[in-house]
Amino acid sequence: MIQTILVNALQVLIGFSGGLAVGGGFVAFLTVLGIIPRLIQLTKGNGLIKVLIGCVIVGSIFGTYLSFTGVAWDQPLFMLLIWGLLHGVFNGMLAAALTEVLNVFPIITKRIRLERQLLWLLMAVVFGKIVGSLFQWLVLVR
Repeated sequence: MIQTILVNALQVLIGFSGGLAVGGGFVAFLTVLGIIPRLIQLTKGNGLIKVLIGCVIVGSIFGTYLSFTGVAWDQPLFMLLIWGLLHGVFNGMLAAALTEVLNVFPIITKRIRLERQLLWLLMAVVFGKIVGSLFQWLVLVR
């Protein structure tokens, strides 16, 4: 009985910690790269700042909802093409923004005075991603 409670508490803690890490990383990613200000510049939509920010928030919440529920979204082919186009635009913008991410790590290491440990930081990120992916596919998806 106590063992089950401890295991469940540990799962809740790990899930909550993972959610905070991913959410914090996403917000930091958007903030450091300045994606929303760049969208405003490109679209010349200075009056649409609140709309663009609202779209990011609603999109994140909707994506989270679809990820955690078993909702089947059966739509006609035309709607799926639009949905796929929106995913492609997002992934393209993300890939373009990632070209600047490499500048983020040296800045972070200088600010927290870990210049000598930059390689270790990068390796921790890489191995963390590998271990997380293996855990997901070998343990959770099985």
